[in-house]
Amino acid sequence: MPSGRAGKENSKVSGDAAERIAERFLLARGLVCVERNYRSRFGEIDLIMKDGAGLVFVEVRMRKNSGFGGAGASIGHGKQQRIIAAAQHYLSGMRTLPACRFDALLLNDLSETGIEWVQDAFGT
Repeated sequence: MPSGRAGKENSKVSGDAAERIAERFLLARGLVCVERNYRSRFGEIDLIMKDGAGLVFVEVRMRKNSGFGGAGASIGHGKQQRIIAAAQHYLSGMRTLPACRFDALLLNDLSETGIEWVQDAFGT
């Protein structure tokens, strides 16, 4: 297993690939990409998609090893709060607020065959 800088670079490359796969998956299901990797001082949102008139804030997670609970378990309360705060920051520039939800796309590897799409993943 790579460590140090090489490990971080490999993780970034596979994370970017996972986000591209997730975006293609959602585009194929009728969503439209509004923004990728939205960053604010509160955190980052992997994808912001439009689903009809509403916005979907998407967290993409990939875990090859399910020993620690898999991809879904890696989105803890703190991570959810950072994503929610970043979404509030994004929405603060809008005159009217659309319906919104937070989805998670969970991948076990870099393929579309094993994607789990959890809609309204934070139950907000």
